Amino acid sequence: MASVIALDAMGSDRAPKPEIEGAIQAARHYGVRVVLVGRESEIRAELDRHPASASLPLEILHADQVITMKDRAAQAVRAKRHSSMRVGLRLVHDALAAGFVTAGNTGAAMATAKMVLGALPGVDRPALAAVFPTALSTAAILLDVGANVDCKPENLEQFAVMGEIYSRSIFGLRRPRVGLLSIGEEEGKGNEQTRQAFRLLKTLPLNFIGNVEGRDLYNGQVDVIVADGFVGNVALKTSEGVATLVRNILKESLRSTITRQVGYWLSRSAFADFKKRLDYSEYGGAPLLGLKGVCIIGHGSSNANAIKNAIRVAAEFSERNINTKIEKELRALRPHAVALT
Repeated sequence: MASVIALDAMGSDRAPKPEIEGAIQAARHYGVRVVLVGRESEIRAELDRHPASASLPLEILHADQVITMKDRAAQAVRAKRHSSMRVGLRLVHDALAAGFVTAGNTGAAMATAKMVLGALPGVDRPALAAVFPTALSTAAILLDVGANVDCKPENLEQFAVMGEIYSRSIFGLRRPRVGLLSIGEEEGKGNEQTRQAFRLLKTLPLNFIGNVEGRDLYNGQVDVIVADGFVGNVALKTSEGVATLVRNILKESLRSTITRQVGYWLSRSAFADFKKRLDYSEYGGAPLLGLKGVCIIGHGSSNANAIKNAIRVAAEFSERNINTKIEKELRALRPHAVALT
């Protein structure tokens, strides 16, 4: 990798500490040049805690305003024109960076990205695509996970096309299996939105396997799961909660039942592997698909590993020209997947 990635150094709950540590790891392991965007004095103070960072391809771009988690998205976008989000996305717009990463306010990041970068032709609404593990040690994509609470069937059609392209480009799947998240496998199940979306999706030249249910999200039988942002976000947050519960229960069980030292260390190794498979930070952030540029949005609680991997995802997204593929294939699918007017 030799990409330049702009990083919102003021985004996460504990900024700029995890951003700086993640940027250092990404620069060291992936050879990415990272532009740290935010309040220069705070960024430099944190960088000074890592003397070895002086030899890495890191630079600082000052932005004196910060959009906080408490800010209302629409208001913050208008009022904070010199925020670290907006300044970082401007670098992407001006082709000075290949992608932008933030662990800040999701709503503000989406609104700012759409305003600064704009949507691709044929895309009415960009969608957040989350990657998560399956029982078969593969990865699946769920979209939308929060960018669009209210959707029309045509939006879900576009999400399916974008998610399928993303799956092929990132995971190398020749014919990703695309499913529509509903309350039953039969075509007639679901609400009016999903029933109409089903009819649209089955006409597309995709490997559409029909409706899938919540229990199918992690069984490895589907590669791309399509939902509106309300349902997708609930599914994602519920999954994260269950994963945390399972990790904590397993950890406590191991502590209370293992008495022999050898068994303890073997179980610790197995638990570490189990924990890593469920760790969201291994997948970085969620790309906002359908923009004229690369924008990756991470959890506010992102640690250094999550930031490092979000930077990696941004570089891969750019290098594999995913936006160009999305635009090309949406154009080829017309009139099936046209932008709404």
